[in-house]
Amino acid sequence: MDLIIYLNGRFVSEKEAVISVFDHGLLYGDGVFEGIRAYHNRVFRLREHLQRLYESAKSIMLEIPLSPEKMEGVVLETLRRNHLRDAYIRLVVTRGRGDLGLDPRKCPEPTVFCITSSIQLYPEELYAKGLEVVTVPTPRNYNEAVNPRIKSLNYLNNIMAKIEANLAGTMEAIMLNPQGYVAEATGDNIFMIKDEVLITPPKYANILDGITRNTVMELARRRGIEVREELFTRHDLYIADQVFLTGTAAELIPVIKIDGRIIGSGKPERIFFELLEDFRELTRTDGPLIFTEEDSGEKAGEADVK
Repeated sequence: MDLIIYLNGRFVSEKEAVISVFDHGLLYGDGVFEGIRAYHNRVFRLREHLQRLYESAKSIMLEIPLSPEKMEGVVLETLRRNHLRDAYIRLVVTRGRGDLGLDPRKCPEPTVFCITSSIQLYPEELYAKGLEVVTVPTPRNYNEAVNPRIKSLNYLNNIMAKIEANLAGTMEAIMLNPQGYVAEATGDNIFMIKDEVLITPPKYANILDGITRNTVMELARRRGIEVREELFTRHDLYIADQVFLTGTAAELIPVIKIDGRIIGSGKPERIFFELLEDFRELTRTDGPLIFTEEDSGEKAGEADVK
């Protein structure tokens, strides 16, 4: 059964969801996106994701043709039309159709589309056992080149690091920033725990300002765990008590070996599991409802999303 896709004001079948080969999102990676999760009939931290989407667009001078309120309606209605209560959501805004030149002024109308489906980055057993990762030569983008806080469609920097992880026989890579400090993984933020203090790189360290990252810091503080945002090196990771990654698709996943070095005891420990449990519990109550009691989950709504 084909998925229903939102595309430029219409809901169309997966086969009908096509864009021009002259779209600058395709030709040049000129656009922004968000990956969002729905759990238990709620879209987790949807407004935070939309805020980041609009901030990314503003930074690259891309005017999104829908208000944030309308965009929220797009996400919810796309889920309803696909009868999804638990899903991965990909919301994309490109510069739109232009010509073969770079000039964004030649793109009069942005392209907007929303896909709702599923995603599984890691096998479930890795959440209990942990990942082995490597650090890679490709550095994270300079802040004054393509700032990593812009969640743009140009992911070649991350893909090059992912290729290096694949060549090393691992599923994930840790990227350093141009100054040699730890930045993040190819698609996730990174945390370490040392002496029961939770530490993650600061926003200026060439990282994405992750929604899950911020949620984990919030949950840790609720538990009375000290949280620090500070620079650290590979050496600090090697001698950490625990390391884990966070991201919308990955949630929280532990890392038990980096560059062949066993981290801590070599298995996930108490603080990680407590934060993972807190996070998964929060997903049950945080975010707008997809289906209300009136919908009864049986039919799609008819929200005005144009």
